[in-house]
Amino acid sequence: MSGPFDPRAHSARADELAGRVIAITGASSGIGHAVALACAQHAAEVVLIGRDAKKLEVVHAQITASGAPQASIAVLDLEKALARDYDQLADALLERYGRLDGLLHNAGVLGTLTPIEHYDVPTWCRVLHVNLTAAFALTQVLLPALKKSADASVVFTASAVGREGRAYWGAYAVSKFAIEGLSQVLAAELEGISQVRVNTLNPGRARTAMRRQAYPAEDLETLPLPTALTAPYLALLGPASRGVTGRAFDAQPASATAGPGSSAASSDALSSRN
Repeated sequence: MSGPFDPRAHSARADELAGRVIAITGASSGIGHAVALACAQHAAEVVLIGRDAKKLEVVHAQITASGAPQASIAVLDLEKALARDYDQLADALLERYGRLDGLLHNAGVLGTLTPIEHYDVPTWCRVLHVNLTAAFALTQVLLPALKKSADASVVFTASAVGREGRAYWGAYAVSKFAIEGLSQVLAAELEGISQVRVNTLNPGRARTAMRRQAYPAEDLETLPLPTALTAPYLALLGPASRGVTGRAFDAQPASATAGPGSSAASSDALSSRN
């Protein structure tokens, strides 16, 4: 794609994502929930990935009630999943759809806001595992399905604290710095030999559970709802960003991108609900 591309400026058509299969981690709440509904409303077949089947069923019911294309559920706990769990999800997805057109890594955990000197090592390992290693593992196992798409997009959730380090953000910030690196490396490896593009998107300030955890004294009413931030996701997961890869984007203006962006959630086998 020639010229500047800004996903914030894109206005999606009603059928923008028609015919596309898009998987979303952390789809049961927060931004993941909002993006899942938005993708379905724009005609995508959505794979809802999370650790809580009951919460995913609620989202599935909402999609069904809206008249959008049939969604499916993949229960996967990113903290506890083993190799066979990832393989089972990938096999089920390929069997059902034959390909994957979009993958949004939205699930994540905050950990604690603690000086590095005092950071709890098990908590550090948990945050790095969920936010980074699990995202790597899921991407790796789904790459064969992504490569079968004529126009595939992988979007990693970024954070302002993963682009400029800040005191006390510890493992969360480090995991988000690593996500930027993972995205750039993968984009460079896939460019020119596949139709898979890879980018990062920082949601910025939003009315989510993770934001409340990070800023307990903040008035959430002053923050945008996740539903107000879905347009850049549609642009990056859909055909509007074809040819754009290896880049880092923000969902909001620079003044509104502080703090964590992903909502806490996680992701086993693929199933549909009628």
